Amino acid sequence: MSTHIDHLTVTAFSLEVGAAFVSQVLGVMPQRGGEHPRMGTHNLLLRLGDTLFLEVIAPNPVAQAPARPRWFGLDRLGADSSPSLSTWVARTADIQASAAAASEPLGEIEPMSRGTLNWLITIPADGCVPLSGCAPALIEWHADVHPAAGLHDQGLSLAGLELFHPTPDRVSDLLSSLALDAPVTVRSASADAPARLVAHINTRHGLRVLSAA
Repeated sequence: MSTHIDHLTVTAFSLEVGAAFVSQVLGVMPQRGGEHPRMGTHNLLLRLGDTLFLEVIAPNPVAQAPARPRWFGLDRLGADSSPSLSTWVARTADIQASAAAASEPLGEIEPMSRGTLNWLITIPADGCVPLSGCAPALIEWHADVHPAAGLHDQGLSLAGLELFHPTPDRVSDLLSSLALDAPVTVRSASADAPARLVAHINTRHGLRVLSAA
């Protein structure tokens, strides 16, 4: 059961801050996505291909806070937190099988929705991002057409994703256990350096690098 990159996730304290960061780097503004009622969050989206997109996600200030921690570590962000490419999501046709095969715990499989879209996704109980974001969340869409196909084409595409982690073998073993088929490179980060994600994105203005503000 192979997996593929489904989307990249930029976290921010607010959508306005996240959108400004992405626009400054990529030269285009993301479009409106929607709300996630179960998580008290909302997002903006940018198409990177027919089955791939970039997401900017933040707590929704007008939504009721969930009874559990929000996903993607969003509860840990404060007003002074910088937006960042914090994690990514891998698509599978059988989330139960992929989660069982994973060499690292990726969280419980939870039902989720945004508007008319429905899917299953792995979310750790504490809302953190496994392996400091270098491990993907797993997603299984319940839709005939991938949501990226309905987004505006602004000339963006993913050239590659680099994952920097102090214990790169753990990340490599995980991606192997998930049978990941994607342009992802695992690199070593020094023991005193934080893990980070670096996305290389083709734009109409040339190749741009998206990581953290």
